[in-house]
Amino acid sequence: MAQKPGPAGPPPPDVTGAAQYAGLGLTFGAGIVLFTLLGSWVDRRLGTEPWGLMLGVFGGFALSLLWVYRRLVVAPRERAARGRRE
Repeated sequence: MAQKPGPAGPPPPDVTGAAQYAGLGLTFGAGIVLFTLLGSWVDRRLGTEPWGLMLGVFGGFALSLLWVYRRLVVAPRERAARGRRE
């Protein structure tokens, strides 16, 4: 049987897009935590408190931000350029 046209409801959620952004957020946070722990470890080993921790926090933030930027801005731009050439 044919379906009766009904009122248009909200579009279904984009689950793959949501998972991609959730993964980016987790990776961003994990990068900061990893570099913070690495900086703390360096501080304990070399006795340079708080410089290793600060370098770890800011370095992790900068590298994580760069990685997210590349995934959200640069990679789609490169894919579009590649698609235009083909």
